[in-house]
Amino acid sequence: MPGPCRNQSRPVRPAGRGAYRVPVFFAAGAAAVALVAAGRLLPLTEWVGSFRQYVAGLGAAGAVLYGLAYVLAALLFVPGILLTLGAGFAFGLAWGTVLVSVASTVAAAAAFLIARYAARAKVETLARRNARFGAVDRAIEKNGWKVVALLRLSPLIPFSISNYLYGLTAVRFLPYVAASWAAMLPATFLYVYLGAAGASLGEGQERSSWEWVLLGAGLAATVAVTVILSRVARRELQARRVAGS
Repeated sequence: MPGPCRNQSRPVRPAGRGAYRVPVFFAAGAAAVALVAAGRLLPLTEWVGSFRQYVAGLGAAGAVLYGLAYVLAALLFVPGILLTLGAGFAFGLAWGTVLVSVASTVAAAAAFLIARYAARAKVETLARRNARFGAVDRAIEKNGWKVVALLRLSPLIPFSISNYLYGLTAVRFLPYVAASWAAMLPATFLYVYLGAAGASLGEGQERSSWEWVLLGAGLAATVAVTVILSRVARRELQARRVAGS
């Protein structure tokens, strides 16, 4: 197996306090506002019903096609947040989470293998353009899949790009896949939850005050857990960088 790529770029400095907290809160807040506005301004009841009927008519093939589209989008560097929200919208919280979790893990594994065996030279060129990769490569060489898990929880590199870059490091394939799957679950659950909540709002059903409270509490708890995990990961990455310097 080829050795890990070495990049001489300077190590990335950890971002300031709250650097990873803001994107999660911003994305979740923006999605919540968009859902409320859409529910008031657009005919979501008809749209939700039509879309869900279409997906239901496809049966298992609908989930497979959606998963394949997700994998292809990730391999082509298309941001997956809309597809993650859409999975919750179309398949609900439980099945949407399963679908996105499997698809994102398959995409991460496929990009890793492409970088390691099929297109290593091209990915190395991409790595040289990323100032953070040198620090990531050295950290993974020392700590393996643990750093991959921390980076998935609090990413320094966008998901689609990182999948390829990890293929250049010394991390082994199976620990990489397992760490990626586990560490991506919190954010997956958050965005699928938002999509499922949007579908629920668009169904046109009257909701009691308690239902609105439970919906809001569930969203707040999901965001809080995601943020806490991101902060813990950021602190651990900083501690590892200091210890290794």
